[in-house]
Amino acid sequence: MEEGRGTDKGEMKHQQDNTVDWRGRPSNPKKHGGISAAAFVLGLFSFSSLSFLNEKCDVDNAGLQAFEIMGIAAVGNNLITYLINEMHFSLSKSANIVTNFVGTIFLLALLGGYLSDSHLGCFWTIILFGFVELSGFILLSVQAHLPQLKPAKCNMLTDGDVCEEAKGFEALIFFVALYLVALGSGCVKPNMIAHGADQFNLQTNPSHSKKLSTYFNAAYFAFSMGELIALTVLVWIQTHAGMDVGFGVSAAAMAMGLIVVVSGTLYYRNKPPRGSIFTPIAQVFVAAIVKRKQINPELMINGDQNRAESGNVVQTQRFRFLDKACIKVEDGSNTKESPWRLCSVTQVEQVKILISVIPIFACTIVFNTVLAQLQTFSVQQGSAMDTQLTKSFHIPPASLQSIPYIILIFLVPLYDKFFVPLARKITGHESGISPLQRIGSGLFLSTSSMIAAALMEKKRRDSASGSGEIISIFWITPQFLIFGLSEMLTAVGLIEFFYKQSLQGMQAFLMAMTYCSYSFGFYLSSVLVSLVNKITSSSSKGGWLSDNDLNKDRLDLFYWLLAVISFLNFLNYLFWARWHSHNSSAPPTIQNEADGMGLNHYILTKHSKDVVDENIP
Repeated sequence: MEEGRGTDKGEMKHQQDNTVDWRGRPSNPKKHGGISAAAFVLGLFSFSSLSFLNEKCDVDNAGLQAFEIMGIAAVGNNLITYLINEMHFSLSKSANIVTNFVGTIFLLALLGGYLSDSHLGCFWTIILFGFVELSGFILLSVQAHLPQLKPAKCNMLTDGDVCEEAKGFEALIFFVALYLVALGSGCVKPNMIAHGADQFNLQTNPSHSKKLSTYFNAAYFAFSMGELIALTVLVWIQTHAGMDVGFGVSAAAMAMGLIVVVSGTLYYRNKPPRGSIFTPIAQVFVAAIVKRKQINPELMINGDQNRAESGNVVQTQRFRFLDKACIKVEDGSNTKESPWRLCSVTQVEQVKILISVIPIFACTIVFNTVLAQLQTFSVQQGSAMDTQLTKSFHIPPASLQSIPYIILIFLVPLYDKFFVPLARKITGHESGISPLQRIGSGLFLSTSSMIAAALMEKKRRDSASGSGEIISIFWITPQFLIFGLSEMLTAVGLIEFFYKQSLQGMQAFLMAMTYCSYSFGFYLSSVLVSLVNKITSSSSKGGWLSDNDLNKDRLDLFYWLLAVISFLNFLNYLFWARWHSHNSSAPPTIQNEADGMGLNHYILTKHSKDVVDENIP
């Protein structure tokens, strides 16, 4: 038995770092990984952002994260204007096209996560689908440039009833280009975060745990920089030089990102794919169903406990029906049970982890429904307001979304440099506050954002309908600012929470799940818009959001509805966060007693028709 334990420990130590370099050779901690490698993925634009990471790194390490965000944000955030003015779709249809497009991006992240973890690895998935996204940007630019690929010019505000909507070949080219961008971006996004996080070895270098937390904040900083440039410079180019030039600049940004991420090839530590990630999960459910009539052994804290530890995973008390998948039945023969009938405790516990994070994931869907409004209706709000900043300069409505990012490029470093160390001293948590606490704070703020949006829209509508006054676009600032803070807390908290789950070889897929939350949120937004219109419409007038004129619509009431839904969602999250905290780990005594044990299954010896539970000394 002692010899067996020694073997298991030796194997476990050998497997602590199975990463490889670009040639497939074992990675060297002195040459591969760390902040320097992660910077290629993040895309950091200045020495100040590099000092944010506490590492010396060349300023040319402007990588994929920020460049890809620049390209996709410039398209997505101003797409509704292009759909209305150039493609002549109605406001509600344009809003749904945008939300469906963004939702599809994030849903396809699951495909990217699966291909990465199972077959390609993060790096090659990024390269392959990065070129797919680039081709979509190029085709969008061509479609926007050629008049024969668009409907005849028409003013939707004055002649909306007679404007011809894009159909047939025009619509086909547009949607093919749009969804090439969606496919590429969806598969690239989860792998950017996962590939950067893979550069930190938490198992052999404990100091990397704090650096990983910093990395996630830095990833959001890079995201904010990319968004800010997209919503100011690129949107200004789209407004003044045309959407064709704007889409072309997005293509150039994506091309630059691909060039830079490839330039970091020699410095990456890469996690090799592990084969199908779904097969081990399916095996646990099948084995548990096949052995559903077996007696489930009890895991006792004292005395002769059933030792059910494998690697660093200890059996937990949640979802006990799955434990039957690791019951080994001995009937006197030496026949080895199929992996579809017998699973290791590690395998079972990883499935439990996957199930337990689903409620947390689900609670962020409504949060992303709120985000969808800021990219659709809030842009239209800005279009109905006074956009003049000086006598000669008008703020493009799509650039309103840059407001939170201007604040966040200062706030995120301050959060990491000052709040995290202070909170760490109080809580003892390496991230200052736990990911679950961070998510909860963000969800509460999203409710406040919708309240601010509802109050502002009522003021804007009353002013326009009553005195005819058009209020300044700066009145819309609070809802964007509050939601920016909310997104910083929720998005980063969710990414950190998912990545740190003990699901080996599934990090890219877990990152994809965080993006999938965006997808469901944007799809839910489309459903809510259609449902609200249907419920609130009557024979004499349309619904709250059925008109192309916001002065006739009741967007304020729709925002109040979202505020109520967001608050109820926050209360629901509090319940599931508490449940997860209480059920996420085994008691410390079990953990301590299980350390060093290498046994993978419960052993049941079968005598005739009786099944007897046999503890192993």
